[in-house]
Amino acid sequence: MTVDTPYASVRRADDADLRVVSDVLTEAFMNDPLVCWLFPDADRRGRLQAHHHRSLLAHPAAEAYLTGHHEGASIWLTLATGQTPYEDGWGQETAFGEDGARLTALGEALAPRHPDREPHLYLPCMGVIGVRRGTGLGSAMLRHRLGRADADELAVYLEASSPRSHALYLRHGFEDLGEPVRVADSPPLWPMWRPPRR
Repeated sequence: MTVDTPYASVRRADDADLRVVSDVLTEAFMNDPLVCWLFPDADRRGRLQAHHHRSLLAHPAAEAYLTGHHEGASIWLTLATGQTPYEDGWGQETAFGEDGARLTALGEALAPRHPDREPHLYLPCMGVIGVRRGTGLGSAMLRHRLGRADADELAVYLEASSPRSHALYLRHGFEDLGEPVRVADSPPLWPMWRPPRR
């Protein structure tokens, strides 16, 4: 289904689009402070990000979305009560080499903060390519999926990785869920929760 907004059309990605989803997210996060901390070698960062995105897209509960001109993408997971995205080893793959330790430590710090007391959507990543940031694409993608979450009476959880994304999520009804999470010298991540709107 494609939804047109005043800013962009948003549609669910199909199997043929998954490489495009990964490419958009890789470009969108190439200079993100958290991604730079996770993958400090700029020459390897894109490849490692793409591997991480592929692992998310392979999750049995994954849904991916693209904006019409492939300038924004998002990955969502629908999780049952008691389920977290970490139980299948997400974020702890050995394919990351020396960077795997940072990814594992981050997953271990985030896991106890992830609510599992009710079914919910989890937004592990949403990004817009640099030249289109600030044009409403992020809001369009959020409105598209949050509207369905509200209709299904599902809460939504995420971790904001920058002050800018934190502010965006606050504008869309998310609330901070405790203090930000830091691992060693990492940038902060803000766990956030949005109950369904009726």
